[in-house]
Order: sequence, then structure tokens, then C-alpha cells
Amino acid sequence: MKNKVIIQASANSFGNTHKIINFLNSDNSFDVIDLKTKNIGCFEYDFSNANDDFLPLMEHIIKNYDTIVFATPVYWYSMSGILKDFFDRMSDLLHFKKELGRKLRGKNMAMISNSGENDLRNGFEMPFVESAKYLGMNYKGNIHTWFNGDEIATEAKDKISAFRKLI
Repeated sequence: MKNKVIIQASANSFGNTHKIINFLNSDNSFDVIDLKTKNIGCFEYDFSNANDDFLPLMEHIIKNYDTIVFATPVYWYSMSGILKDFFDRMSDLLHFKKELGRKLRGKNMAMISNSGENDLRNGFEMPFVESAKYLGMNYKGNIHTWFNGDEIATEAKDKISAFRKLI
């Protein structure tokens, strides 16, 4: 069993984020979960979305993986909306399913972002770093990748290869 998973969080299941994931996972050492294929509603204070795919997905992730890598395009200087909803739903694990949320402690988190150019703004990684800290997870780092036309930039490929060794 692989103990590492990539959470793909793009509005396009086969776009640039998918290309980055395929390059990162060229050795097939990660499982990949595409959030676009899941029914995950936004956070609700009354936990009225508790019967969607979020809690079963988190049970699966927590049971099967020690390392979680979030892969997101940069949309309007931030993580994708689908990933923001996923992160907001972590609140379910702090209030509604505390015993499940506690099982994230000691697991590893990392993040890889991408955009059309090497233009990531300072602070993009802060929600990942602080969320890992709050949840008692080990933050293993992050990188930003970019493209030259339809191809991953050579310098970005080098960063991905180095990142693969860290996580």
C-alpha cells in the first residue's frame, strides 16, 4: 500500500494541475484523489452536509495515508475554490467528528501549486502551513510550478523532482 496521496483540487480534472501531478507521480509512488469527482459541499454550522463525500473521504485518507500533498492551481491569488471548500470542511473534524480529526496529528502535509508563470505571491502557502500546525500535522514544504505554453517549464520540472525527494 502506498502511504502518500495527492489531493488534486482543480476545476479541470485534466488540465495543468493534472500535468504537474503526473510529473510528480512519474514513479507512481502516490495515489491520487481528484476532488472534482467528489460531492463535497461547503461548511455548514449545523453540519447539514455531513452525508456528502467529505467525511467518508477523510476516513479513507486518514486510515490509508501518512502524507497528504495538496495540488492546486492558483486562482485569483489563492487556492482553488474546490480546495477552499475542502479546507473549510476540516471544521467538521474539529466539532462534529473530533475523534477523526485527532487522527491527523503526526501525519505529513505538503502543497504544490501551479500557474501560467513563475509569479506566485508571498503568503500563498500560509493557509497550508497554519492549517497543518493547527491540526498537529508536520508541514513538509511547498513549491510553485509554472508552464511555458502547454509544457511544464524546465526549471519547474527540476523543482518538482527535488520536491519528490523531500516528501
